Amino acid sequence: MEYSLRDFRAEDFEALWSIDQRCFVPGIAYSRRELAAYIRRRGSFTVVARSAAVNGNQPGMGAGDASGIVGFIVAEANRRGVGHIISIDVLPENRRSGLGSTLLATAEDRLRAADCHAVILETAVDNTSALAFYKRHQYSVVKIIPRYYTNGVDAFVLEKDLLAQPERR
Repeated sequence: MEYSLRDFRAEDFEALWSIDQRCFVPGIAYSRRELAAYIRRRGSFTVVARSAAVNGNQPGMGAGDASGIVGFIVAEANRRGVGHIISIDVLPENRRSGLGSTLLATAEDRLRAADCHAVILETAVDNTSALAFYKRHQYSVVKIIPRYYTNGVDAFVLEKDLLAQPERR
């Protein structure tokens, strides 16, 4: 399946929140208020992935609405030169298509352009597929934060050097 990427628009919000609810269990998924705050945060950006199909109700569209949104990434750059991947969400039926890798690479490129030398993110210690995904993209575990999520699950903090030789795409 082909995808197009674009910056977040206000009318995307409900589709993004719905996707986040499908991607993560309660206690890890964001509330509407949390997701809205992260999207609006200073230095943050949100990249939205849409199916290239014209009709948003075609099979495989995922979100099941006319938006055609099947994934997104929220990231931010801080003044210390460290980026932060806040969330990366791809609908289950659109995973293993390269979309998550494309979203991550796009965010890393934007963080480099914002003079970030490194990027960090958190993932639940029991999210083995996410951990494998990030390790494939040269992220390394740097610490564990006990009870990071509201459901009591610990988080791995992972980091990547953005100044290292970029991976081939």
